[in-house]
Amino acid sequence: MRKPVFTVALTLTAVVSLSACGGGSDPLAAEGGGSGDDANAIIVGGANFPESETVANIYAEVLRANGFDVDTTLDIGSREAYIPALRDGSIDVIPDYTGNLLQYLVPGTTAVTAEDVDAALPAALAPDLEIATPAPAEDKDAVVVTAETAQKWNLKTIADLAAHSEEVAFGAPAEFQERPVGLPGLSAKYGLNISPDRFVPIADGGGPATVDALVSGQITAANIFTTSPAIVEEGLVVLGDPDNNFPAQNVVPVLRADKKSPKLIEVLDTVSAKLTTEELTDLNVEVSGDAKTEPDEAARSWVEAQGLGEPIG
Repeated sequence: MRKPVFTVALTLTAVVSLSACGGGSDPLAAEGGGSGDDANAIIVGGANFPESETVANIYAEVLRANGFDVDTTLDIGSREAYIPALRDGSIDVIPDYTGNLLQYLVPGTTAVTAEDVDAALPAALAPDLEIATPAPAEDKDAVVVTAETAQKWNLKTIADLAAHSEEVAFGAPAEFQERPVGLPGLSAKYGLNISPDRFVPIADGGGPATVDALVSGQITAANIFTTSPAIVEEGLVVLGDPDNNFPAQNVVPVLRADKKSPKLIEVLDTVSAKLTTEELTDLNVEVSGDAKTEPDEAARSWVEAQGLGEPIG
């Protein structure tokens, strides 16, 4: 079984390398500096997966409707790239996820509930970064398998998968190997031990390449987010996480402290209040499902449907 895993790893790595290079372009370098000291000028960033790009475009649309001068810098990459970009002023605002953000800032944190995570974030971000109010929308990491695998091994929780560790080829972004909520957490909490040669790095954030590898049998389990339309479309099974390896993951705007203003916070909080898990899932279906709507177009339609296309107040 090791040979096909190695083959798919090389194939996916090659695809990812090409897409990441994008002909040598770097979205942060292309931006050519930050927005400066003008509180009305905002650069909204987005990570390198469709949900982040969609929410970033929602922020940008509503900010423009409220008089802000907005640029976007999308497809930045993972948290390891965009948090430094916030700190150095290359971008000003970006959507993130509360639990993983806290884990990144405070490795080994024991906060897992929404209340505990939200309470810990301000101090972890200080003094140069802040958050606005988290949205009700939650998109959690999950360990996902096919219905066939779940039935064959009688899988209900991640702990059930642990007995088959040596047979599991696990697909996830490369950083999942090192993050506390990634392979180290799955090993510590459930005894799911994935050897390096059984890990397949796929850098699309649980997107189409990950799903294709899973449903085709090239990998056995994958890190896929719970609002992925593929879970319903492909009949995938989300394994239970009773020990909360994956913490609460509410969508939250992260911003540079020196760009904070009452108006900016009001706009971001208004967006967050309307962004529920159901709304987020529907947006993902629109963008990543059969319709294949562009994230910016889906964002504009959502903003209009929510009555956010006009100035707030």
